[in-house]
Amino acid sequence: MGVDDLQIFLESPSLDGGAVSVDLLKIARNVTQRQQPHNANRKIRPLGNKLKLIVDAENCLDRLYGGYFSDWACGGQWNRMLQFLSLLTGAIDRGGIELAVVFDGTIEQCRAAEWAAGQAEVRHRVGAVLKHVQGKGTPPPKVWWTPPACLRSALRMALRHLGVTVMCTMDDHHQEVIAYCREYGFHGLLADDAEYAAFDPPRYFSSENLKLTYKGSIETKEYMVSELTKSLQVTQEQLCIMAALLGNFLLPENHLQDLHKRLGLTKSMADDESLNAENNMKKLAEFVRPLPSPSNMDALVAAVFGSPDDRRADKFRQSVQYYLNGTASGFLKYCTPPAKAKPKKNTATPPPQNENSNNINSKTEDQDLDTSGFASETTEQEQESLQSYKQATAHSILSDFEGLETSLLKNNHDDSSVSTDSSRFNGISNGSVSSAKSLQTASGSSGAKVDLSVEGSTSGESVPVHQKPSKFNRNSTISTAVTPAVSPDVLRTASLRHQKGLMAPVILHALSTQEVRLACLMEDEGSREFPPAHEVYRPLRRRVYAVLFNLHHLRYVHSKKKESGELPDSAPPPDVIVKEWTYSRSNPYHRPEEVRADPLPWAVPTLQRLWFGPSVDDKRRRMRALLSCLNSDTPLILNTAYVPQHMLIMACVLRYIMSQDRAIMRRHELDAFLCHAFNPNLMNPQYLQDLTLNVVNSRGVQLAALFMQGVDMALLANDACGAPLPWLMCCPWLYFDGKLFHYTLTRSSHAKNILELCENYIERVVKVERMRKAILEGLDVKFAKVLMPPFVGPMLRHGPPPPHCLPAMGMPPHRGGGGGVGGPSSMRPRPIPSRGGQLQVAGVVVGSWGANYGYQGNARPLLPAGYNPNNVGGGGRGRSGYSNSYGRGRGQNRNRTGGGGGPPTFSVNNRRNQQANKKRNTNKANKGQKQQGVSLTIKTDTGDVPVNEVVIAEDGSTSGRGRKEDRGKGKRDKGKEDSIKGTEHKGQGAEHKGQGAEHKGQGAEHKGQGDAPPRPDAAREVE
Repeated sequence: MGVDDLQIFLESPSLDGGAVSVDLLKIARNVTQRQQPHNANRKIRPLGNKLKLIVDAENCLDRLYGGYFSDWACGGQWNRMLQFLSLLTGAIDRGGIELAVVFDGTIEQCRAAEWAAGQAEVRHRVGAVLKHVQGKGTPPPKVWWTPPACLRSALRMALRHLGVTVMCTMDDHHQEVIAYCREYGFHGLLADDAEYAAFDPPRYFSSENLKLTYKGSIETKEYMVSELTKSLQVTQEQLCIMAALLGNFLLPENHLQDLHKRLGLTKSMADDESLNAENNMKKLAEFVRPLPSPSNMDALVAAVFGSPDDRRADKFRQSVQYYLNGTASGFLKYCTPPAKAKPKKNTATPPPQNENSNNINSKTEDQDLDTSGFASETTEQEQESLQSYKQATAHSILSDFEGLETSLLKNNHDDSSVSTDSSRFNGISNGSVSSAKSLQTASGSSGAKVDLSVEGSTSGESVPVHQKPSKFNRNSTISTAVTPAVSPDVLRTASLRHQKGLMAPVILHALSTQEVRLACLMEDEGSREFPPAHEVYRPLRRRVYAVLFNLHHLRYVHSKKKESGELPDSAPPPDVIVKEWTYSRSNPYHRPEEVRADPLPWAVPTLQRLWFGPSVDDKRRRMRALLSCLNSDTPLILNTAYVPQHMLIMACVLRYIMSQDRAIMRRHELDAFLCHAFNPNLMNPQYLQDLTLNVVNSRGVQLAALFMQGVDMALLANDACGAPLPWLMCCPWLYFDGKLFHYTLTRSSHAKNILELCENYIERVVKVERMRKAILEGLDVKFAKVLMPPFVGPMLRHGPPPPHCLPAMGMPPHRGGGGGVGGPSSMRPRPIPSRGGQLQVAGVVVGSWGANYGYQGNARPLLPAGYNPNNVGGGGRGRSGYSNSYGRGRGQNRNRTGGGGGPPTFSVNNRRNQQANKKRNTNKANKGQKQQGVSLTIKTDTGDVPVNEVVIAEDGSTSGRGRKEDRGKGKRDKGKEDSIKGTEHKGQGAEHKGQGAEHKGQGAEHKGQGDAPPRPDAAREVE
């Protein structure tokens, strides 16, 4: 139900001729060459020779991204997006089509509930995506497509890079789009929104069905609104009444339930929404046909609700008028004349002082600055950044700079008022900025009128700032919060750059309303590993707010007043509060979070000086302010030998993440970011298209989203500080690709070192090491630890854990049990069993190894008092090892293959082994003794001797030359002293524990493992 039923019925197959497949290139060829006479009173511009189309970017973010690439969940594949846009714009230019792409830059208070409902839908899709990735490890299906973080900023820069006109709306998105379409004579609109169907644009094309085919055609569907009105037998004014009665943001659907029940309207379900929409539209059309005209609004309200004094009457009037103002007749009737640009004065008149607000424009030197544009955007600076961009993209297949140079450097000092739309909205000249035409939308009583009269005002005129101080102060709980005045020059420049898409929309929102909205991201709300991304970057935004509102200067003026006696000494310093709308479980958009601005730790100049200061010191302060906001004000970060200029944003974001109190990133993840950024295939879309991801990691998905959100916040800080870093050096396709990052992250968990991760290219290793050094300079580095998931049921219940999260596993009982080379035992090195073992060939012990007391699944054996692993060998070559006997007597089951008590033996010839067992001494003296606890023993020729009865030689050597004399404890024949060194055994099957013995019975000499060097430890007795 709702106004969306209008769009659903327009798209449904039950409406014959409602949606027709078309080729935009064929339509462009058929556009007539006639020129319509310009009439200043009608506000209609000539159409021209090209097919001019305006695109609502909010309805086709996925199409502009390039379709449902499987990598969108991995953080975005920006080079493939740029490749698609270059192909699309190339086909459009060749076909004679002119595009203007409009982004939503508004913060409409009346649509707050609609925005919150949209964010709830995004959260639902994000939860489904992460659950799918965690369970199956594959890319999610396209039905859950969610815009990657920083997509809108990347699209604005990519379209600007390709010379496409980009705009952002100011107050009411839908009204401004249709007003711009009619005012500048556009032939059609590409969107998918029911409100545009009620506006009846010149031609209405589907942005959802926009396709660039391999044969070079641009196909989509055209919606025929005339067929809709003809089928329903209503006029365009009656269609506006129907849209208002269906329910919208002004008059919600739940306020019209009694009317809908009376008319028999039903809520559309997912399975039969087209059928329900058709029934609803036909029933509503029958109700609307006999109603009075909207010109007699009181009679219309009385006919709808039964009384003109109904509580819904005002909302209904506003809703009907809202749709009427978007039609052709309504636009011509209610459109007000645009504000004429006044000549700019050389000497600006200072604005009137306001003692209560501590006016920040008291400095006379700030009044003489050229406020026509950012001082950092000069022709020389643009040329330098263009050369740097060429060097960074030298190996990219998208390194065609002809259009980029033209759009950047042409008409930089053209002061004429006549210019193309592209130069007006994409121009960044430092000279006279062309006066942008304000988007006038007459909304009647709906309050949707856009007034950019600040564009033509001088710095001495008052500027209407859309603030509500009384409401803000009533909701604020901090008494020291102030509402600082905004400089007219600053607000005018922010409005112009916002409208042209050259600045983050958050800046104008903060300056005009002190309120911002932050959308949901690709993150797990219940994650133990990642804090919420908006909380991670909240300190950054607090510093940006302090820069925007000159908090340092406010407190400086406050301290001067205290010194002069104008304020008492106990007066607290002023604070600036900005409301942030973010989602959390404790606050699901019920109220905004009041965020206090945090000043930078040095004397930051005023915003006018940062934006418009032309001196070298101003340039240095701009860059320092940007680095301070990102916790990156260090010497090496600006050294291009360590951090290339096009990777400065990446380095600052990574350093900001590493500087958090809570460890977020692991060591190999930081290496993965750096190694993939220096990969030469980063800007090769064909290689990235052919690249296959074996597994998609949920942690990698959230890590990429966190990083790209940091890039978006870094772009915000760069714009707030006066753009010290050129926009060409901020493009994300220069340093990040989600698919390649995920591939590198998977390899980093297995790679032995950084050289292997860099594919054995030592020059890339040097670059990675240098950049890591710059990022971690002066930081107390804290890397996140691997969190083991709780064991519930089978470990592989929800799929295998990441390879770097696998615990250490013991080896199988037999070395050959792993399945040979390439089998499971050869995939990962495993520790030797803790009890030690022997290897027998033909019944003769030819090798033995001692116990391994290393890490074994969080279990360590109990060691006797006085045990020193440096003196008693535990598992090295040439050293006798101890065997753990859990609940068995010494020597019990010692010679059984795979026995449980003693060290396991691995027999090669079972027949000879049986003969050897008959001749072997069984150490009867130790039989029957009760073992208590864990006893550590050492093997000798006379049997297993407890470790506390062994005397270590003076040199501490256990290298196979035999031991010094034993002291008579535990000997097989009491009183008899045997020397281990040099003992000769004649006969087959004797037990050999000495590691330098000669075996004459076999005719071979066995040196065993006696090749280890002797230990220089002093002799000591182990108690």
